[in-house]
Amino acid sequence: MRPPLETAALPADAIEIGRITDAWGIKGWFKVLPHSASPEALFSSKRWFLLPPDRPMKPRRATETAASKAEPLAWTEPLLLSIKEAKDHSDTVVACAQGVDDRTAAESLRGARIFVPRSSFPTAADGEYYWVDLMGLQVVNREGVDLGQVRDLMSTGPQTVLVIEAAPDAEGGKPVERMIPFVAHFVDDVDLPGKRITVDWQPDY
Repeated sequence: MRPPLETAALPADAIEIGRITDAWGIKGWFKVLPHSASPEALFSSKRWFLLPPDRPMKPRRATETAASKAEPLAWTEPLLLSIKEAKDHSDTVVACAQGVDDRTAAESLRGARIFVPRSSFPTAADGEYYWVDLMGLQVVNREGVDLGQVRDLMSTGPQTVLVIEAAPDAEGGKPVERMIPFVAHFVDDVDLPGKRITVDWQPDY
């Protein structure tokens, strides 16, 4: 039978950090695909909030307990998963949770999207930043020229690249996209409270 997971209000600062891909073993463990190459948030938070695949986040108040059957999970309210252990295993992450006691229960979670509160993330080291905190920041160069906003980040192996989108020009053309390596050689300052990144970069690069 499916584990009787309780519904719970989705935190206002909830961030999607991964999804459950499959069962692992026969004792209720399951595999997790993190959205980040450094999934510290998965390990630091003991309360995961689950939403079905590809459903929009809609915070709601806790009202009931999810029913149990053998078919895949089907629900509309966020579900609360109390994590007993999460760890690296080979090239993936595996975890176990209260109420998920066998393979059938773990399989019923397949595809669920995992959210945790941003406040539960471990403190980043000096000079390091979570990608989610960089999204939407305004990027300016040393001369004060506005280069656009951070729309995305890409990992190219040894370094991360900021994907910057600037507004269309005065003639109404397409938005301008810039890619700036997120390395000290080009990035002068990251001001999270001020929502600004200062870079050594020219608009015509």
